Amino acid sequence: MAEDLIIDTTLSKQEKYEALLPQIAGLLQGETDVTANLGNIMAALKFGMSWFWVGIYFVKYNTNATEKELVLGPFQGPVACTRIAYGRGVCGTAWATKSAIIVDDVEQFPGHIACSSFSKSEIVLPGFKNGEVVLIMDIDSDSYATFDAVDETYLQKVIGMIENII
Repeated sequence: MAEDLIIDTTLSKQEKYEALLPQIAGLLQGETDVTANLGNIMAALKFGMSWFWVGIYFVKYNTNATEKELVLGPFQGPVACTRIAYGRGVCGTAWATKSAIIVDDVEQFPGHIACSSFSKSEIVLPGFKNGEVVLIMDIDSDSYATFDAVDETYLQKVIGMIENII
């Protein structure tokens, strides 16, 4: 079955989220495959909000099974960093602090990992299972200061949907 998102580009940011969230919930109905669901969520966010890059990183053991790191999962956008260490960059820091991070200018973030020189601002949110961070949702914009409290509020709702399917 084909699915089409319907987002009016003249809407405010909040109105776009309010139109997009029920559509994301609809995409998840009846589908139990986590990868398929995450792929559709990432596509809905990228194209519904017109961002540069949207993706998930999973907390997994490294290839030596000696320590955990973030490993790239479903995403939409240009190729991305595949592995990120705990506490490194915006994603690793959000994992370590167990909190969302909004960065207006990624070049000003200490230890920023430049997966793409086109990325200018970023929002990163952790997802939890049993009180532990199990994934990071990373969203990049090719414009400065794109993200704010409105994004964090609505993206926390998306994280809640993701936590319910993992």
